Amino acid sequence: MRPWLRWAQLQSDWPDAERLGRVCKGTVYVRSRPLVDGPVIKEIYDDAIVVWLRNVVGENPGVGSSQWAETPDGFIYAPRIQPVANHPNQPVSFLPESSLGKGMWFEVTVPYVNLEIANPPVRAKGFDVLRYYYSQVLWVDDMKTEDDGKVLYRINEKYGYGDLFWAPAEAFRPITEEEITPISPDVEDKLIQVDLNYQTLTAYENKKEVFFCQVSSGGKYDKDGNPSDTWSTPVGQHPIYRKLVSLYMSGPVTGNWCGVAWTSFITGEGVAAHSCYWHNDFGVPRSHGCINMRPEDAKWVFRWTYPHVSLFPGEIDVHDKWPPVGTVVEVLD
Repeated sequence: MRPWLRWAQLQSDWPDAERLGRVCKGTVYVRSRPLVDGPVIKEIYDDAIVVWLRNVVGENPGVGSSQWAETPDGFIYAPRIQPVANHPNQPVSFLPESSLGKGMWFEVTVPYVNLEIANPPVRAKGFDVLRYYYSQVLWVDDMKTEDDGKVLYRINEKYGYGDLFWAPAEAFRPITEEEITPISPDVEDKLIQVDLNYQTLTAYENKKEVFFCQVSSGGKYDKDGNPSDTWSTPVGQHPIYRKLVSLYMSGPVTGNWCGVAWTSFITGEGVAAHSCYWHNDFGVPRSHGCINMRPEDAKWVFRWTYPHVSLFPGEIDVHDKWPPVGTVVEVLD
């Protein structure tokens, strides 16, 4: 019954509310009180959209957050749902030409958008459903208008498996050069500290704190709960050497995640600080080595750190520079 129930709950018209939540994955229980074993009002599944009225402090399950989301139907443990919004857009009139050819970067501004494969079959891994999610950033290289007047964008993700997808244009907001302009570009003394014990990231200018957020670093335990360094975030000082507006992340350890925005690599083994749309469990180690951040936090770090990146081409690699020119990320344990 579960697959049928899952699809039955998916909505084409989302609730009319400024703040929404999307079930990240699996079964989520809506409870009458913000308690781990509180009475269950109903079950909802992958990608169900709920109205997020406010955050409340509730029972901590033992490890992690004490934050719960209050909805009109009851309470949901907040780490299980992604904060989203529904902000449809007017399609652009044309796609510009740049060093990357025809196209531009767009951000998903609706809870999710369904896709149609333009060059079947689907080659990429990790697509349970052909869908992009709120806050993902993707490259659009073509557009067309259907007979009914509906405008579609064609998404062509760099470093992916060669898939091309058509998607409704209203789901995407064009990213501008102005919004990724560097923050504090004249300050030379910059340092990022990531504390693995407290799961926090702090930015310093001239040894003064200017930014702070929660993160999710590499997990310290394996799938069976045993201590393991397989997924740990490496301790030490790591200069940022490569940055990308968006990246398809794929690997035997990392899994497959497309449209990962605001990515800043700190090691040659693929460890990076980046945006995360597949969980909301910040403050708890749960990545495969990377430093997961809320999209707005990852974007701030991306803009503030060196080297700076222009919108076109949307990436830079300075691994061959010596001494290193990238901002140092100091990981502490």
